[in-house]
Amino acid sequence: MDRLAVLLQHYTLSTEVFHTGQFCGQAVYDSPHGFLHLLRSGAVRVTSDRHPPLHLNEPCLLLYPRQARHVFITQDGEAADLICSRIDLGSVAGNPIARALPDILHVPFAKVPEMKATLDLLVQESNGSLCGRQAAMNRLSELLLIHLLRYLMTSDAVSTGLLAGLADKRLSKAITAMHEQPADAWTLEGLADVAGMSRARFATVFRETIGCTPGAYLTAWRINLAGKHLRQGKSVAWTADAVGYASAAALARAFRINKGLSPGQWLKTAE
Repeated sequence: MDRLAVLLQHYTLSTEVFHTGQFCGQAVYDSPHGFLHLLRSGAVRVTSDRHPPLHLNEPCLLLYPRQARHVFITQDGEAADLICSRIDLGSVAGNPIARALPDILHVPFAKVPEMKATLDLLVQESNGSLCGRQAAMNRLSELLLIHLLRYLMTSDAVSTGLLAGLADKRLSKAITAMHEQPADAWTLEGLADVAGMSRARFATVFRETIGCTPGAYLTAWRINLAGKHLRQGKSVAWTADAVGYASAAALARAFRINKGLSPGQWLKTAE
């Protein structure tokens, strides 16, 4: 099972590299999206109301998955070499991974040697002038995001939330099954069987790791997918069948409980 495949299929990651090269002085980042900063060399002080001041003085990645005002400052007369991207992880569309990420993620390059080839290509493109340079940098920046998600699922960087669940060999089987087959008539017993755990143990570990019950997670996943289908112009009846509800009326009830609006009202608000 590919733990990320279905999520990346439904929620597209997008990036736009907007700065490459030397940086000195001060810069404020406060736009309605996330940011991915790569510090290649030099030193930068980072301030934000989301975290204590950071003093970065080694090659590293700094990820802000959602909008978060932050300021980069270099010392007088010194410069840092940066590659900066605007990012969209699909958090507005309901991507559970985007919502599960911490407000900030700081990862030294030394901790992720598997990223070296991608980083080298990105630096090569940033220093070049070949046609398609911007598109190539954007795609490589997207690949770095996927590397970061892999890193989070194979390290101890997160202990709770969806990424922690996907990192658990047993829970990930049940979570991926829900992602791949949302229309199935899942029960607690069925999901526990997929995970290879007892019903009681599965329920306890899932809640402690993910932060909600399996049933609540499944409902949220179905409603998020329903919203995606509705925005694409699918009918309520078609969408209900696709995400596991017996009728349009059943989906409408779930929408009102989950979002406080009918599907039609929510769609107008989302648009």
